[in-house]
Amino acid sequence: MMWLAIAISSAVLFGLAGWWMKVSQMRGGNANVLLLGLYVSGTAGFGVHAAVEGTISLLADYRIWIAGCIIGAGSAIGNAIFMKALEYGPASLTSPLTNLNIVLVVALGTFVYGERIHWSEAIGIALLLLAVAMISYKKNNSSSTTLEKRWFILVGVAVILFAFRNGGLKITEELGLPSAPVLFIGYALSLLWFIRPLLQARADRQAAATGLKLGLLAGVFSYGGLHLYTVALTTGPANLAAPIFATNSLVVALGAILVYKERLNAVQWAAFACMIAGLAIIRI
Repeated sequence: MMWLAIAISSAVLFGLAGWWMKVSQMRGGNANVLLLGLYVSGTAGFGVHAAVEGTISLLADYRIWIAGCIIGAGSAIGNAIFMKALEYGPASLTSPLTNLNIVLVVALGTFVYGERIHWSEAIGIALLLLAVAMISYKKNNSSSTTLEKRWFILVGVAVILFAFRNGGLKITEELGLPSAPVLFIGYALSLLWFIRPLLQARADRQAAATGLKLGLLAGVFSYGGLHLYTVALTTGPANLAAPIFATNSLVVALGAILVYKERLNAVQWAAFACMIAGLAIIRI
């Protein structure tokens, strides 16, 4: 069950990437420059990784470029739309709900690649997905709170795009393509996507500096989290590894509680209980 420990570690590391993004937001960092920094260190991480393991030469393979372009587009455009969605809806709802793209990855592993799910594992998956959804619950004091329709559209599009990233990694694994050069290309293309905002942020150097510094740090954890996720996909079933990876948003929530003294309501505490129960059932 080594894959289980790897999958949990991938969620923790990727969750820490999200945590540093939250820290940047709390400190007034520029969001676009943050993403630029994330892709700078992420690109470097996967580039060094590919060089060390000897797969950098596979950049000559057109399949690596096709996979990298698709996964990179899902990552870069998905993050851009995600940041746009934050302008129309609360982060406490937006972040966990976009993680529900994992449902599509589970369906991919089950119905396309024929991965079997035991009834107990199905219960564990359901609990993990329930935890992701429940952590977004936030009781509003106002009698009525209306989210703009465009927020629902943006979140839906972000879910699909992130599914291209996470599901794309499953497909490349099935094709026997190494993940490091694929993600190197994906992150490099995403880096190009966010270079322009760096020039636009010169008017507020402090916000740009904060975003870049914390973005570089987030990129290190993003690299580590995605790398372990690909290992978990290789050594274990995607329809189990994917929902475990989706719990990375709970890491951000826990950090907010401990550092920023944010309080959880009863439903959100129940989400943590569902997560622990789901992981335990899958382990059994």
